[in-house]
Order: sequence, then C-alpha cells, then structure tokens
Amino acid sequence: MDAALKALAEPRRRAIVRLVWSQELGATDIADRFRDVSRPAISQHLSVLKDANLVTERREGTRRLYRANRDTIAELRAFLDDYWTSGLERLRDVAETAQARKRQATHVTAKRAPRATNTTKGKGDGRARA
Repeated sequence: MDAALKALAEPRRRAIVRLVWSQELGATDIADRFRDVSRPAISQHLSVLKDANLVTERREGTRRLYRANRDTIAELRAFLDDYWTSGLERLRDVAETAQARKRQATHVTAKRAPRATNTTKGKGDGRARA
C-alpha cells in the first residue's frame, strides 16, 4: 500500500495511470503525451508504477504495453475510504463529546445559579397585623 501511495504522489505518474485506465498503451505512446519529459524518465515512471502494482505490463514482440491494474487501485481506494471514514468517525465522536460536555456544563451552571426570591422590601414579613 505504501509503495502505491508513494508512486501516486508524483503528478506525472497519476497522469500516466489516467492514460492507461481505459486503454492499453505502449511506452512510446505514453511518452509521446509528455513532450516535456524524456523517454527514459517516462520509462522510470512506468517502472515505479509497475513495481507498485498500479499498472500491468504485457509484451507484444518488442513493445511493452501498459494498462492500469484496477484491482490494486480498488484496494487502494478501499483503504483510503476506510481511512477517511474512520477519520470522520473520530471527528464526529470528538464533536459529540464536546457538545455533551457543553450541555452538562450549562446544566450544572443552571443548578448552581441562585434562585430569585420573592422579597418585598419595607413591607414587613407579609403577615397581617391587627
């Protein structure tokens, strides 16, 4: 998993995976899409992707044809989905705990607040005198 994540950290490698996602392409065809990168550099990128099992290589004569390995990418996606979901669950738990503490603090403060008393200044104790 780490090798796949490291491989996909490089933008050109992600672009290569997108190119070979729906069609098998030869190394030369892939290199032609990246005019600013040398063919040996593209070959190195393909080697990293292959070592990470993100692309498969098929030989046809002297040509090497590459295609995205959807199984590995599906596993990577499941890992990231789980990682993301568990992160969101932890965030939800922290937020709910903070909210519960806030409610509890408000409830305790309301219990401690002095109650208003019904006193009437200067009018005695309220009993009738004869």
